[in-house]
Amino acid sequence: MPSMRVIGVDLAWGEGSSERPANQTALVAVEPSGSVVDAGWESGLIATAKWVDEHATQDTMLMVDAPLVVSNTGQQRLCEKQVGQRYGRWKVSANSTNRSSPRLAGVALLRLLSQTDWCYHDGCEGAPPTTGQHAAEVYPYTTLVGAWELGYDVERPAYKRRPKSVPASDFRILRATTCDDLVRRLLTLRDADPPIDITSHPVTRTLADEGSPINDREYKHREDLIDALICAWTGLLWLNRGLDRCQVLGVGDSETPVATIIAPARPTQRTAALLHT
Repeated sequence: MPSMRVIGVDLAWGEGSSERPANQTALVAVEPSGSVVDAGWESGLIATAKWVDEHATQDTMLMVDAPLVVSNTGQQRLCEKQVGQRYGRWKVSANSTNRSSPRLAGVALLRLLSQTDWCYHDGCEGAPPTTGQHAAEVYPYTTLVGAWELGYDVERPAYKRRPKSVPASDFRILRATTCDDLVRRLLTLRDADPPIDITSHPVTRTLADEGSPINDREYKHREDLIDALICAWTGLLWLNRGLDRCQVLGVGDSETPVATIIAPARPTQRTAALLHT
């Protein structure tokens, strides 16, 4: 079993300012055994980087839900295009990001962490790292539909974006119900390979002990923590199973450094791109 700790980060994409603080970022630190070491929220890049450094060990995999490398001047990064190509059947796509995008906090976070011992891991060599401190980009939606353990065989759960067929007045109830179901599925991962036990820490245990709120602000707080946990488990899956269970989106991009997304994948999601060419 790999001995690297994993930190999952659901990063607020906006950096904020003195007039308008950044939205909260959710963070989860997980041992190789799947036990949650700590979890919480921070606001702003400096506080986020400090939390990461305080909870990292000498060998740590940092999995961030935000673009970390953006070299393209326009349009969409290749890794984002491939999300839609390979996961579109499950109603999963990615926002377009380029150098003119207004929210590039992930790029700034990687730059900040790179001042110490952290380095960017693109996965292009086809294998996860075994030592050192590495940061990679992930996208929770690809994990939800790409990992068979969670059972989303047809489409992504509507715990975030409102389906067009659902009236706005009905969505908050649907969202809460769907989120509670997602938490029940995450609970089953304590018996997965690799495992993660969301009940092993008081902060993440509240997800199982309390139902999803209807209030938008309180719900966003809960949703961000869930996404950080999904990021962390994606890291465990990558470290333990590599390309057997994951694919690297963006390989072959002409931009350098290569912007990639580490994404769990079913066999059909690896070949789906061929249907769109």
